[in-house]
Amino acid sequence: MWGNIWLAVLLGAVAFSSAASEQNGGAHPRRLALVIGNGNYDDHPLANATRDATATGEMLNRLGFEVMTYSNLDRAHMNEAVQEFNKRLAAGGVGLLYFAGHAMQVGKSTLLLPVDAQGSPEAPITQGIDLNSITAGMSAPRVDQLNLVVLDTCLNNPYDPVNVSMVEPPSRTIVAYATAPGAYAADGTRHGTYTAALLNAINQPGRSIEDVLHDVARSVSLATQGQQVPWMMAGPATATDGFQFASAGGRANRSSMTMPETIVAYQSRGILPKDSNEQYELTFWDSIKDSTYPSDYEAYLKAYPNGRFATLAHARIDRLRAAASAPKAQPPAQAEHARAASSPASPITAVPPAPAPAEKAAVSPPPEATPSPAPAVKTAASATGEIKDCATCPALVSLPGGTFEMGSNSDDPAERPAHKVSIGRPFAIGKYEVTIEQWNACADANGCPHVDIEGNAAKSAPMRNLSWDDTQAYVKWLTKTTGKTYRLPAEAEWEYAARGGTTTNYWWGNEMRKGYADCKDCGAPWRKDSPVNVGSFTPNPFGLFDMNGSVWEWVGDCWHSTYKGAPADGRVWDEAGCPVRVIRGGSWPDGAAYMQSSTRFKYSASVRQSQNGMRVARDMK
Repeated sequence: MWGNIWLAVLLGAVAFSSAASEQNGGAHPRRLALVIGNGNYDDHPLANATRDATATGEMLNRLGFEVMTYSNLDRAHMNEAVQEFNKRLAAGGVGLLYFAGHAMQVGKSTLLLPVDAQGSPEAPITQGIDLNSITAGMSAPRVDQLNLVVLDTCLNNPYDPVNVSMVEPPSRTIVAYATAPGAYAADGTRHGTYTAALLNAINQPGRSIEDVLHDVARSVSLATQGQQVPWMMAGPATATDGFQFASAGGRANRSSMTMPETIVAYQSRGILPKDSNEQYELTFWDSIKDSTYPSDYEAYLKAYPNGRFATLAHARIDRLRAAASAPKAQPPAQAEHARAASSPASPITAVPPAPAPAEKAAVSPPPEATPSPAPAVKTAASATGEIKDCATCPALVSLPGGTFEMGSNSDDPAERPAHKVSIGRPFAIGKYEVTIEQWNACADANGCPHVDIEGNAAKSAPMRNLSWDDTQAYVKWLTKTTGKTYRLPAEAEWEYAARGGTTTNYWWGNEMRKGYADCKDCGAPWRKDSPVNVGSFTPNPFGLFDMNGSVWEWVGDCWHSTYKGAPADGRVWDEAGCPVRVIRGGSWPDGAAYMQSSTRFKYSASVRQSQNGMRVARDMK
């Protein structure tokens, strides 16, 4: 079946013709390759992976590629290599990633394994590098863009063989797999079976990518007697017939061709459980069952979403997060809220006087009763301090600069270390999340793409199913329409605004209270399939609605796994060609633990997700 799908996708790849090549009389666009061979694994070493990488790098160099070749990289160095590759690739041209080593397909994630991603059942999941994040980084717009990914790895799932689901690559991207989803890859005496076939086919003059990969697939299938069938996927608008590894009229380098090899291992490039699938799950659970880190239980759930211990894993996560958020000495929530918002000794020190919404909240804490849902744009029209730059623009609230403690010293390393941040300038931030009506105004003006929405599609519902790239189109349109500088808030600005002058886990105190956030088991109004309208819950002391729950909100920052080295002045922490961005605030299907002011997560910048939305910010000049 996979062989037929592979052939159908291969034949369905549409034409790509480099305009630069045509203008330069057939001259090649720039070519850049990142080649990695990982074989020095403690648990399952691979004899051929580094040789594969060396031979492939040499071949690509002869074919006109600038080649970055690495071997036996741990996770930190592998991430550094990918970041450097994307940085160089931003200058334009064809980008090629080649990886030989262990990998696995867990759900929708193809995880490429660094050499230090072993030692325990959960290590491949927590330490593996997701191909989706790599291809997202390669997909940043550039001149002569074409992305090629070649993986001489397996695609099996050692945890749950049924939990394998492939994701379509980004636009202008082809991913060539050595084997079909859920299957293993073989090794010969000197090279991986797939790489040996690739080295023989890639330098044949005048051959298109389709021809080359078809020859490789046929050779591998014959050599393994059908046990290994290479496979590929092409993203939207991917076109290839203008690209050839070796130009027509050249000569094949016979000295670089490899002799057919004897298969020595049919299931070498795959993490093979030492026990049955049932026993391996027990081993996995036994290795984490006494852990005090939620991330270990999250790794189990990724491997076994419907596993025998799934309910217990969820319970452990909730219990650990609740324990981490519990104060040592808890005063009444409302008194704590009022003290944090109004005391001169508060760790948050505003430069100008505190805005009116914060002062009002300090005098009158949010009522226990949940306010009735109301269209945000209409109810906020006369609020004190509100800014609207046009009829269809989001309402803004102006906030002063100030100093606060960002992050937390909880068990989640992404939130550590807690650190002081000083925002030196006032800024404005959306009083509500961007609504469907506001987004559609941009789409109708051809400034934004039309995006399909499931569930609540009311005009005042939060816009969602947005990628970070989509948000950039919206703020660009707002800037052009209003003449004001719109943008996403910096992550530090977002948390400063979300805390609303408080230092507790949530802006209303240290424990979840019903009626304060649109999240699962957090009180009415709530619906299972989609968020409710913006402005349906109590605002925070700064007068901002839905900072907790509703939809995850994109911010301007590139994802960093900790706050080590983070700017102390509240500016966006960015990197060129950043493939993965930060989202904040949690969303309606998430539980209370995700509503805490310090919670942060990541997502591929170019990928849309139904729970991701946005809130705008702009400079105050």
